[in-house]
Amino acid sequence: MELAARMTSKGQITVPKAVRDALGLGEGDQVVFRVEGRRATLARTPDLLDLAGVVSVPASVRGSSWSDVRGATRAARTRARH
Repeated sequence: MELAARMTSKGQITVPKAVRDALGLGEGDQVVFRVEGRRATLARTPDLLDLAGVVSVPASVRGSSWSDVRGATRAARTRARH
């Protein structure tokens, strides 16, 4: 699908309805633009809740605080470098 849109003087573009429908975009959804050379692509950003369960969490770290997990990760990286 290839559709055209016109940019306003404020740099705004209306995403055509066919594109919104194809990407499942609705009011308040976030999108990401990827620029490669003189081309840009638009993609729907996933809702973080949609990613729940995608990454398995080892039983040994379930229930750990985020700061504990980050600290352990940093320590492991430091050990790996030396």
